[in-house]
Amino acid sequence: MNLASIIEPHPDDATALISRGRVTTYGELRAQVGGLRAGLIGLGIDPGDRVGIVCANNWYFVASYLAVLGAGAVAVPLNPLSPPRELERELAAVGARAVLVGPSGRSNADGIDRSRLPVLEFVIHSEGSSNEGAILLDDLLDTPPVPVVDRGPDDLAVLIFTSGTAGSPKAAMLSHGNLLANLEQTIALRGQGDSTDVGFGVLPMFHIFGLNVVLGTALQAGASVLLVERFDPMSALEAIEKHGVTVLPGAPQMWAAWAAMPGLPEDSFATVKVATSGAAHLDPHVAETIRARFGLEVGEGYGLTEASPVVTASIGLPWRPGSVGAPVDGVDVRLVDTEGEDVLVGDPGEIWVKGPNVFQGYWNDAEATRACIDDDGWLHTGDIAMVDDEGFLFLVDRAKDLIIVSGFNVFPAEVEEVLLEMDGVREVAVVGVPHPHTGEAVKAFVVVEPGHSLEEDAVIEFAAQRLARYKCPQKVNFVEELPLNLSGKVLRRALR
Repeated sequence: MNLASIIEPHPDDATALISRGRVTTYGELRAQVGGLRAGLIGLGIDPGDRVGIVCANNWYFVASYLAVLGAGAVAVPLNPLSPPRELERELAAVGARAVLVGPSGRSNADGIDRSRLPVLEFVIHSEGSSNEGAILLDDLLDTPPVPVVDRGPDDLAVLIFTSGTAGSPKAAMLSHGNLLANLEQTIALRGQGDSTDVGFGVLPMFHIFGLNVVLGTALQAGASVLLVERFDPMSALEAIEKHGVTVLPGAPQMWAAWAAMPGLPEDSFATVKVATSGAAHLDPHVAETIRARFGLEVGEGYGLTEASPVVTASIGLPWRPGSVGAPVDGVDVRLVDTEGEDVLVGDPGEIWVKGPNVFQGYWNDAEATRACIDDDGWLHTGDIAMVDDEGFLFLVDRAKDLIIVSGFNVFPAEVEEVLLEMDGVREVAVVGVPHPHTGEAVKAFVVVEPGHSLEEDAVIEFAAQRLARYKCPQKVNFVEELPLNLSGKVLRRALR
């Protein structure tokens, strides 16, 4: 088996991708991926080698992703907007042997200091690069194709950086079996996969939702994916109509933008058969507004990177704004109290998950893995929910300090670690605060070293040079001290 084989059974002339105005059929995609796969193997990429992918949602990403998997290597999708320092840190953390860079990732990837990454042997670019010795992707595409490398269900396929269920960001290990299981679970929600579907691929594919739910399920079903690199509400609506989009997944901010736009026609989503929201909580008022204005019922689900990601979904159930639906087939869910006992219906409890989609653990972090997966195989998510008499699940809180900005996870520890490197910062604590457009925003509380003087803009700029923009503080408060509990831990709730 190999996850990359999901594109093999489909008709040659069926549309697979629509990217940058160009259509790629399944026949063309198989040939392109086969050449790139052979090129990677020819460079010496071996099964199990980690290969970074720095690219936005376009053809380059899909071809690179499938070629890396098909070579038996491990794909490590990274945010192309991350500054070089962050890319260096992530590539070093997984011991990446190579990195493939798409056109949208060039500016930041070219700033990577290769001397910090002694393992990195190959940099493969989609176009010219300032990196000495960089290999052009087009040259590899012309390599005579070789067969897909066979892998086992437990062999590692993807490493995705996540805040995890606790602690600072770490790489979640997802196997071929994990990802394929969740593809089958997701497709089963609608019965057999519909090859006539056109999915809207705007959710970033370095995020597990975009990677496996949007891209993976479409390619498994033989459907088409319209790849969108940047979201703009009006141009997105034009693209949905032009290409006849039938499956429309998005983050809450996307739906909020459309709900707030005046003068949109009632039939703006006439072609859409399935509409979903994920990555963060969708305001029920937004969902109700979309239904009232456009007749479109947006369903929510719940998932996390560690579950590949789908745990619950609303597809096929009565529409219930505010609910994340019920567990998908093959996934067991418990709600437990602090003693590990199941709670009663209507009472809040931590979500525990078990199933073939639950990940293999965190890369090179056995302690963190043991902290979130118990001896019986239950994944302790840290998220709090309740279930009603009809079996509908409702999220009520997060047991962890995770901040969700436009659907992306930000863990305070990562931001704090970076800010503590700044000269003059003595102590720092980071929390999430409400934001009208992104759901939450990052806010930092800084204690300055005696004798130093810092400005808010300087702190924000320092973070921006080292972290992806969505992780950077939008506001900095300077305080004399941080509130602590009896054990010396910061009281984030008091700061909020």
